[in-house]
This record gives sequence, C-alpha cells and structure tokens, in this order.
Amino acid sequence: MAVVLSATLFSAAWAAVQAASPVEVAGVVTGVACVWLAARNSIWNFPIGIVNGGLYLVVFKQARLYSDAGLQLAFIALLVYGWAKWLRKDASPEAPSLPISHTPRRVAWWLGAAGLVFAVVVGFLFSRYSDAALPYWDSSTTAISLAAQLLLSRRNIENWLLWIGVDVAYVGMYWHRDLHLTSVLYAVFLGLAAYGYWQWRRELAAQTAQAQSVVS
Repeated sequence: MAVVLSATLFSAAWAAVQAASPVEVAGVVTGVACVWLAARNSIWNFPIGIVNGGLYLVVFKQARLYSDAGLQLAFIALLVYGWAKWLRKDASPEAPSLPISHTPRRVAWWLGAAGLVFAVVVGFLFSRYSDAALPYWDSSTTAISLAAQLLLSRRNIENWLLWIGVDVAYVGMYWHRDLHLTSVLYAVFLGLAAYGYWQWRRELAAQTAQAQSVVS
C-alpha cells in the first residue's frame, strides 16, 4: 500500500513538473534551496532567495496574480537588507539575540487595520483597472504575507500562524491558476510553518522558564 501511494505521489509530482513552465520549475527549485539554506543558517539563502523572487515575479505576472508579483519586489528588498546585515560585522557579538515574544495588541490591531485597507484598496484597483485573475484573493494573501514577514523580523511567534493560514490559501489559489508545482511547493512551506510554530513555542517556553528561574 505504501509503495503504491509513493508511486502515485511521484507520478503526480512528475506530471506537475512536466506541465510547469521552465521558469516555474526553476522557482520551485530555488525556493526549496532558499528555505533549506535559511534553516542551515547559510548566508547563501539571501542570493538564492533574490533569484527566487525574480523568477516568481515572472511566474505570477504571467498568471495575472499581480499583487503576488509585486510582493516579490518587497521580499527582494528585504532579502537585500538581510544579506547586507549578515555581511556587516556586528560591533557587539556578545549582545543577546532578539528574544521570541508575543505580538503586542497594539501592533496586532494596527497590522490588521492596515492589512484590511490594503486588501480592499489594492483588490479594487486590480479588479477595476487590470485583468487580474483573483484580485481580492490575491491582494488579501499579499497583505497577510507582508504582515507575517514583519512579525517574523520582530520575532513575534504569531508570524507562524499567519504563514500557516496564508499558505493554505496559496495552495488553493495557485492550484486554481494551474500553477500545480508551485501549489505543491506551498504545501511544503505549510509544513515548515507548522514546524516553525512548534519549534518557537518550545523556545518561548524555555525562555519563560529561564526568566522565572532568574527572578526566583
């Protein structure tokens, strides 16, 4: 049974590869490489991520997912910033790293309001003045992704909950637009987001226990 299931999954994956464009295949390969390198704390995740963003800029533009195409530009800018940050020597290497924390309520409300305005306004503009395929769905996932990236940079644990939710939406959206290989990629990202949330919860619990032991 397991052998048959594995063969079926492999056949489906291979069919998706054959149906995908070369640019999408390259985007999936660089996307997986970027996530793996980031997990390994390798600085090479940044240049690979920039290449990945450029490839998906083309893929999403061809699929008429213009908001997601624009999102790649924002991600490329953040990757360039991160790459420069890693290359620059830290003047205080002994300084403690940014601790994991919960998102302050004020920040959550601000992000929620800003994301809602972005999704409605951008969705309306794309639906009115372009041939966007899924204007409101696309703009909503973009707004959530930007919020998640901001919370990730702040090391707020709720970023993983946003990534989990938006990855579920992305899996369905990309499948609907016949980007089957990219849909599978985001299913992988969904699993990684779930793992990230579990791992950060463990680290947050350890931080809390250590802080309580210091106080007592």
